[in-house]
Amino acid sequence: MGILEVKGVNKRFGGLQALGDVNLSVAENTVHAIIGPNGAGKSTLLNCLVGKLIPDTGSVMFDGQSVLGRKPFEINQMGISRVFQTPEIFGDLTVLENMMIPCFAKRDGSFELNAIPSVASQTDVLEKAEAMLVDMNMADKRHMNAASMSRGDKRRLEIGMCLSQEPRLLLLDEPTAGMARADTNNTIDLLKQIKDERDITIAIIEHDMHVVFSLSERITVLAQGTPLVEDTPENIKGHPKVREAYLGESA
Repeated sequence: MGILEVKGVNKRFGGLQALGDVNLSVAENTVHAIIGPNGAGKSTLLNCLVGKLIPDTGSVMFDGQSVLGRKPFEINQMGISRVFQTPEIFGDLTVLENMMIPCFAKRDGSFELNAIPSVASQTDVLEKAEAMLVDMNMADKRHMNAASMSRGDKRRLEIGMCLSQEPRLLLLDEPTAGMARADTNNTIDLLKQIKDERDITIAIIEHDMHVVFSLSERITVLAQGTPLVEDTPENIKGHPKVREAYLGESA
């Protein structure tokens, strides 16, 4: 059994069947990609994984606990962090100030100083934020205004903010969207480093196949809300069902 288990999930929006009997198992400490053409149901599935949408039927379990109906801060406290398509940072603050913010988050979504067990004082908050900036290779940008950075650096900062909350599962929604190739490659290297150095599971939705095949250990392919194939990257490449879903014709 995986750390993330999706069983029999269905979701309709009026007459549209967005997800149809989706089953998905994400093994702990792996990188699992969810891919598919536009309209395949990827974003709907991701929103079900973080409790933002409640399926019409089926279950979503993280480490044996249901995520359905939970508030965002409850999902976070379970050990799940999400990176959105557009970087979610505070543009009017410095990079260091952004990195300090997660250390103050309380269980109810408000803020206090010692919310994370390893953080007990203002000095600890600063030291933890500074250390994460070093890990993210952003120490030289600590005093920059966050809004002035490139999209790649904003993404790097957002990932660091998520890691400051010490998640067990990191969900990435098209993390390289809108990036130049150099920033995309830097993001791939960062995620590889995170996977090698931390006890963490990563699930990623991504259109860029270079990113998918560079990072993933397992890939699930969706088409019209239904899983077509789940396999290793090597077996996904050239798979006739995958080619049909993307190209609209049988191989």
